[in-house]
Amino acid sequence: MRVIVTGGAGFIGSALVRYLVLEKNFDVLTIDALTYAGNEASLREVAGRPNHRFLKGDIRDRAAMAEAFASFRPDRVMHLAAESHVDRSITGALDFIETNIVGSFVLLEAARTYWNELSGEAKQNFRFLQVSTDEVYGSLGAEGLFTEETPYDPSSPYSASKAASDHLAKAWHRTYGLPVVVSNCSNNYGPYHFPEKLIPLTILNAIAGRPLPVYGKGNNVRDWLFVEDHARALDLIADRGRVGETYNVGGRNERQNIEVVRRICTVLDTLVPTDTPRETLISFVTDRPGHDARYAIDANKLETELGWRAQNPFDSGIEKTVRWYLDNEWWWRPLSKSYAGERLGLAATAVSVEPAV
Repeated sequence: MRVIVTGGAGFIGSALVRYLVLEKNFDVLTIDALTYAGNEASLREVAGRPNHRFLKGDIRDRAAMAEAFASFRPDRVMHLAAESHVDRSITGALDFIETNIVGSFVLLEAARTYWNELSGEAKQNFRFLQVSTDEVYGSLGAEGLFTEETPYDPSSPYSASKAASDHLAKAWHRTYGLPVVVSNCSNNYGPYHFPEKLIPLTILNAIAGRPLPVYGKGNNVRDWLFVEDHARALDLIADRGRVGETYNVGGRNERQNIEVVRRICTVLDTLVPTDTPRETLISFVTDRPGHDARYAIDANKLETELGWRAQNPFDSGIEKTVRWYLDNEWWWRPLSKSYAGERLGLAATAVSVEPAV
């Protein structure tokens, strides 16, 4: 099996690459532009492996993507490359439009051109997996779950850009016949997570004894999915998912944000005790604009149709995650050069319409 993984130096992408290379023994071409959240260090475990190669490339580059398909000749494309942080999308939406929408279009066209030249079993078995988020569905109330039939209702520039890329992928299937499958996942957590997101930021701030900012009252609810469980799901969906279908991936681990932060404090207090409980570091800050109240995934279709199950309950998964950050300062310490833990996405700014260079 020959697989192109876009965004493979990112958080979820690198977990997928490690799984495909080390566990499945697939031949993998990782494509990543190595923007601030892409980190080749996340691929250290597969570096030098004969079944892995890395291409520093931008999915918006038509010539580079065409060459990647022509030279590597994949059986499968797993498209994860995206700008992904809601807070950054609030003050820098243009990057999200260009990468998540235009980049996805370029990749779909490269895949379509390549697929049209295939024949026989190679053409029949080719798959394009569009990896997306539950945020495209908008916000839930206190009850109910997102299903694959939930209408899209994105709230942020990030989720709107992902919704657009999902629609493009489905349109390329319906219009051109490209064998596309779509996945929508809940919030991921685990090792190698860039520290702008809630869990890694809280862990690193708590380790350093810094304040632990929580948006609003911390009542926003997310369904948490351990990243290695997600990697297994993506491989299964690309392998056995029905063409043209969507599969939701969730961990069935709903938690309020404040519960997540308190749990991290408790785990760290156990592993690295201090004189003062770390929960005293929690501070409530002005809420994020357009902050969705609750996400919760119904993964029944994936579980019953393809036989997938999340293997990591939240409490054990979060302890694994905290231990990983304690043991791997070599990975996260250098990231302070590109992100020092500052609040993002608070002030509204004008969106630049200058073309990207």
